[in-house]
Amino acid sequence: MKKLVDENRSDDPVAQFLSPAVTESKVERLKKMAKDPNKKIRESAALSYHLPTEVYEALAKDKEASVRECLARNPKTPCDVLRALAKDPSERVRSFVAVNYWVPEDAMDHLAEDPSALVRSLVEWKAQLKEEALQPA
Repeated sequence: MKKLVDENRSDDPVAQFLSPAVTESKVERLKKMAKDPNKKIRESAALSYHLPTEVYEALAKDKEASVRECLARNPKTPCDVLRALAKDPSERVRSFVAVNYWVPEDAMDHLAEDPSALVRSLVEWKAQLKEEALQPA
């Protein structure tokens, strides 16, 4: 038994703290969290990488901007949800969308015309980073 444990053990300290596998019960728990009356619980759900698409879509319509902000920050939020959040009434939500690495180009084009100077400046900053990354070293 000890040999089996040693074979599966990684020397990487981070690997020793990996999350457990995503199970159907975990997904069901996340679905319940997304409907919880406590916004902090819904925020936690919005940051999850394992939500079904329909839950991401429902959270994008949450009455609390802080929940939508968490969703906009999540790199696993589907592109169509990020497109919807790019039109959110909250400047903070749109700002988080602007800096999300996975935002589709059409949503970035929309944000480039945003009424908020902050959102537009974040779009410009992200474009500059992209340009710099493409420059030969």
